[in-house]
Amino acid sequence: MQYRDFGNTGLKVSAIGFGAGHIGDGNAGGKAFESLLNTVLDLGINLIDTARAYGFSEKHIGQYISHRRSEFILSTKVGYNDQWHPDWSYDTVIANVDEALKLLRTDHLDIVHLHSCSMDVLEKGDVAAALEKAREDGKIRVVAYSGENEALGHAISSKRFASLQTSVNFCDQRGITDYLHLAREAGMGVIAKRPVANAPWRHSSPPVGHYSEEYWHRMKKMNPDPHGLPWEELALRFTAFSPGVDTCILGTSSIEHLKAGISAFSKGALPAGDYNYLRDIFKSCDNGWTGLI
Repeated sequence: MQYRDFGNTGLKVSAIGFGAGHIGDGNAGGKAFESLLNTVLDLGINLIDTARAYGFSEKHIGQYISHRRSEFILSTKVGYNDQWHPDWSYDTVIANVDEALKLLRTDHLDIVHLHSCSMDVLEKGDVAAALEKAREDGKIRVVAYSGENEALGHAISSKRFASLQTSVNFCDQRGITDYLHLAREAGMGVIAKRPVANAPWRHSSPPVGHYSEEYWHRMKKMNPDPHGLPWEELALRFTAFSPGVDTCILGTSSIEHLKAGISAFSKGALPAGDYNYLRDIFKSCDNGWTGLI
């Protein structure tokens, strides 16, 4: 595993992180989730990303690996009065942090993101102030923002956030073009989500209603040549070595899938020609494609 400085935060993160959205089912998992989470750490992954909105994900992390807390950097996202209902208020963000501490069985959270709140919420400033208060109280280390497009740009320019999380993949390059260089100049840590674009190549027809639906249409329009590489490897290596990306989170419930991702990463950056080819083909097909929240 390769470890990288996470901006100027003082944290050092594994280049491949674990996205814990797939372990949120409260009616399944058990021993399988316990095995998966412990294997994540055994493989050298030290960044685990979850959210208040991911069902029982925080609870499972606390239940199964809190005894190994010193081995990983914990990232979560807040802004909900329950899983399905965002609530952008100072009091809710403070409550979310306290609830996460209890569920995750820890005395501090390393990185806490506002979970894709809008520009007007950011401009109001209450929720950022709530995270800043939690940091002052020693509950969190890094105040962060997760989101896309103009709101992401505002979060960077506001200088209130030390890190960000945003979509980065060969079908979603708005962040690379418009924002990651600004984040790097500001010394911010960067977590890339959706590094394999939710694997749209799995579907022979439009996957209506699926997370990969928009990416499926983009991929069809781009019609890229993988140059002999498996799609998942091509996608992961594109994201993991894009300038400005410190870590990219693989969301999976499969140990085999996780190991395959690490194996793909170990092959290093794509040849410059292949990387620039994917950048150029996105630009040539871009029809106002924005970052997907």
